[in-house]
Amino acid sequence: MLSVLRNRTYRHLFTAQAIALIGTGLATVALGLLAYDIAGAQAGSVLGTALAIKMVAYVAIAPAIGAVADRIPRRALMVGADLTRAAVALTLPFVDQVWQVYVLIFALQAASAALTPTFQAVIPDVLPNERDYTQALSLSRLAYDLESLFSPALAAALLAFISYNWLFLGTVGGFLASAALVVSAVLPKPVPPPKREGGAYAKATAGSRMFFKAPSLRALLLLNLAVAAASAMVTVNTVVYVRSHLGRTTGDVAFALGAYGAGSMAVALLLPRVLHRVADRTVMLRGALLLTLVFAAVGGITAAGAGAWRWPALLAAWAAFGAACSMVLTPTGRLIRRTAPPEDRTAAFAAQFSLSHACWLLTYPLAGWLGAAAGLQWAVIALGAIAFTAAVLAVRLWPRGDGNEKPHTHTDLDAGHPHLAGAAQVSGGWSHSHGLNADSLHPVATAAAAR
Repeated sequence: MLSVLRNRTYRHLFTAQAIALIGTGLATVALGLLAYDIAGAQAGSVLGTALAIKMVAYVAIAPAIGAVADRIPRRALMVGADLTRAAVALTLPFVDQVWQVYVLIFALQAASAALTPTFQAVIPDVLPNERDYTQALSLSRLAYDLESLFSPALAAALLAFISYNWLFLGTVGGFLASAALVVSAVLPKPVPPPKREGGAYAKATAGSRMFFKAPSLRALLLLNLAVAAASAMVTVNTVVYVRSHLGRTTGDVAFALGAYGAGSMAVALLLPRVLHRVADRTVMLRGALLLTLVFAAVGGITAAGAGAWRWPALLAAWAAFGAACSMVLTPTGRLIRRTAPPEDRTAAFAAQFSLSHACWLLTYPLAGWLGAAAGLQWAVIALGAIAFTAAVLAVRLWPRGDGNEKPHTHTDLDAGHPHLAGAAQVSGGWSHSHGLNADSLHPVATAAAAR
């Protein structure tokens, strides 16, 4: 898997991503301590609102960036976003009002919403070989999982010697280092986006409309919802399970979250070999269906009144949640790359970023409010029902063979059109084959697949 790091451009971009993730992890710890200093016992409410603001920024900003991304050089956009995040992090130690936290969190996450889809759209151009790209997706998944384990440990070690305000300087350093690495990378020239009818709204919604055209991307919307249900259960209610339901120590909360990360990392390490032999559809749908089985197991653990077996069972369930989520999330970039043509990839990745976080905006509050008001069992039932319904509908919407190479001929494109690279000239047009694209270049094929 590490062989893909021989590519200098990708190596710089991946290192930038990893360092920025560590900086973000340090900021998460420091922000919780800052909220407690400002709001005291109401710190949980402050952090919950900040999380909601984060999701709103992701949902609203990513499509807008997708609409104007073609007018801004990709390097400038990513560096500008990193510098903005660094500037915001630098001001966080000086705030003393809750509303200031909310404003700065929105600015910080808006910059992240601009950077992440652009970064994701660059990688397929840097690594055109599918095997290399698959390895890159697995490395990215590993980076996220390792960050969730490494950053809290690093923050705990640093807090033994410094106050939490200094952690924000670590965040600033991470974002500045990320910007420097992006500047040092030689990015490939992007394919010019197609001219679209309509104004800013049409451009901002182009990626989302693409998701509703292709069967595989419609299924991906539902898979995002299933993953959001599981991740919300883990993120929001782990502390409740460990401390209240099982009566275990604070340290066991980190242990349970680590089990989730370990399951995700194990699958990310295995998937490059698996995806070389097994279709993305098979892996992703099985991952979603596995989520429903894990929810059933968690329901049994929750219903059990006592028993020492519940703790190892919870760890196994959390690891299975992580594995199943990774089965869905890791191949997502491959699916978008195959479905969206190069000129539309930034819009497609922006739509995925926005729509997936819209799912989390729904499931995070549901997991917390329902668990607090009606109990953990009802939270499991509701989120499990969402995951089950989404998984079953995804199976029905995503036809077998979708995404396989399909030969076809273009009769209405000029010889120099970027989409015709590698196509063979035939009588009346240009012939080539690739996975079904959800765009205006393939209206007949798209309509046929939708029937």
